[in-house]
Amino acid sequence: MMDFINLILEPLQEMLLRFKEFLPNLLAMLVIIGIGLLLAKLLRAILLKFLAAVGFDSWSDRMGFTTLMRKGDLWVKPSVVVGAVAFWMLAIVTLMVGLSALRVAAIDSMVGEFFSYLPRVFSATMILLIGYVVSGFVSRAVLIAAANAGFHYAKLLGEVIRALLMLMILAMVMEQLQIATSIVLAAFSITFGGVVVALAIAFGVGGIGAAQRIIEREIAEEKPKENQDDIEHI
Repeated sequence: MMDFINLILEPLQEMLLRFKEFLPNLLAMLVIIGIGLLLAKLLRAILLKFLAAVGFDSWSDRMGFTTLMRKGDLWVKPSVVVGAVAFWMLAIVTLMVGLSALRVAAIDSMVGEFFSYLPRVFSATMILLIGYVVSGFVSRAVLIAAANAGFHYAKLLGEVIRALLMLMILAMVMEQLQIATSIVLAAFSITFGGVVVALAIAFGVGGIGAAQRIIEREIAEEKPKENQDDIEHI
């Protein structure tokens, strides 16, 4: 009977002992994450006040960054975007540092890989943000140009251009993150090529009327010149 009881109690005692050894690491992780998030919020508030003091938003307006953001459908202040990026970067770093406090071999390996991978994440984030703004700007420019040319599907053309640019940007982001690089490249090539062909056909069919009007206008402008030349020749 005692052997049976010991058979049950020994695993429980071992589990309790390991939990007691693990508890300080768990508490350290929670403290690190809690303090780190508070510091991230505090630094974001300080950064926003600093950017407001130096007139970062006004400087962005003068440099045209705010206009690009608006054309990219980002309707927040540039300082808010900078503060949000800084906060989430600090929050993620805090989480990784907190997990490393657990002193678990698998987690330590993951944290090490994360910090070596962090530069790629940062560059991919910058590519995504800048590409999103630029795609909105180019899409708006194409929309205005197509509408002025009398193209009936100007809005659709602008949206297709934006989708193509975002597709290209997402492919660049995934390549930067080294996520299924060969598959992403093949899928992007097939999709991009198919959409470009379809867009070329649609633009050619839909632009017949606009091309006809342009040609008629050129012919109408050339006829008075020819008549004037004939009169001067006589």
